[in-house]
Amino acid sequence: MLSFKTIYLCASVCLLAACGFQPLYGSKGTTNVIADFSLIDVAQGKDRNGQLLTNELKHLLNPLKEPVRPKYRLVVQLTQSTRSLAIKKTALATRANLNAVVKYNLILNQTGELLTSGSNNIAVSYNIYSAEYATIAAEKDAANRAIKELAQDIRLQLGAYFKNFPQSVPVR
Repeated sequence: MLSFKTIYLCASVCLLAACGFQPLYGSKGTTNVIADFSLIDVAQGKDRNGQLLTNELKHLLNPLKEPVRPKYRLVVQLTQSTRSLAIKKTALATRANLNAVVKYNLILNQTGELLTSGSNNIAVSYNIYSAEYATIAAEKDAANRAIKELAQDIRLQLGAYFKNFPQSVPVR
């Protein structure tokens, strides 16, 4: 006799197949999101963390090369702030949150038209140590984690945009 879990798993798979689910980054169907990603030029960030975000986006959107004739320009603006969380009775903070907010605009190069825009935010915690170097290293690591997560979020939102509004030539 089949167990309840097996029956539930089979029913879930059948329902998922019937709903028309398609992978976002796949080339099956009428659009190819990956081809659209390869046509995006990411504008250079203004500070070190902005440059790290730019590099991460370039790697996520087109890991093999720079776009030769970019059709789109992605402009990102990153802002960060820090807030103390855990405070001892001696008024010394032992834990902090790094809040990062990124705003992005996807622009069509040919006309300068704004295709889509959005913003994402994230809060990443890190410890504050008595050794200043350890605190600086922890804050730098938190910033790197935030940048990677924000870049993934932007890639996902751009993928959803290109899936809903196909721009590239359909794949056959």
